[in-house]
Amino acid sequence: MAMFDVIRWSTRGLISSTCRPTVIGLENVPADGPFIVAPNHLSFLDSVIVQALMPRPVAFFAKAEYFTTGGAKGRLMKSFFEAVGSIPVERGEQAASVQALKTLLDILDAGKGVGIYPEGTRSRDGILYRGRTGVGWLALTTGAPVVPVGLIGTENLQPADTNKVKPQHFIMKVGEPLYFDKTGPDHSLPARRQVTDRIMDAIAELSGQQRATTYNQSKSVD
Repeated sequence: MAMFDVIRWSTRGLISSTCRPTVIGLENVPADGPFIVAPNHLSFLDSVIVQALMPRPVAFFAKAEYFTTGGAKGRLMKSFFEAVGSIPVERGEQAASVQALKTLLDILDAGKGVGIYPEGTRSRDGILYRGRTGVGWLALTTGAPVVPVGLIGTENLQPADTNKVKPQHFIMKVGEPLYFDKTGPDHSLPARRQVTDRIMDAIAELSGQQRATTYNQSKSVD
């Protein structure tokens, strides 16, 4: 926890001083107990931003290669993602992704926070795509409140297909938590879809994005 606090506060200070973000609604994050953060996804840096600016720790998935890359850069990435509680997952492999999703249950059972992007992958055209139902499965299985987040302008921090980070002002809006009945893992697909759609409606209201009725089929895996 000490290492997490050091990295989180350092990253928060760096983001605040270079980007001067507008952050609205942090009081909506539950003060205790499990919670699920559900943001839209515009940038590679979105997870870092949410983890740094939220008042409580939030564990996100991260590509497995961030934990296995060699060299000094690889060791630095691994140390960072381990310190903030990121969960390695092999993207594009359904079995691995399902198993990773189930590991979030342990974190929620411990009364902590997890983050999941309902769109699955980042939007490269700024459109808010249809939510995949993993977030609905988590909400119904655990009964943990879902905190919707709308990120605005984070795509400008690192334009697509570049490795350069350009400090820019952005906005993070945190919505009121959504509560759903705890049904356990045995619930219908329509119920899961209904919950997911309600979460996406809340995200859209916060982000103001144009919406699509289709899933994001981008080849991006972050």
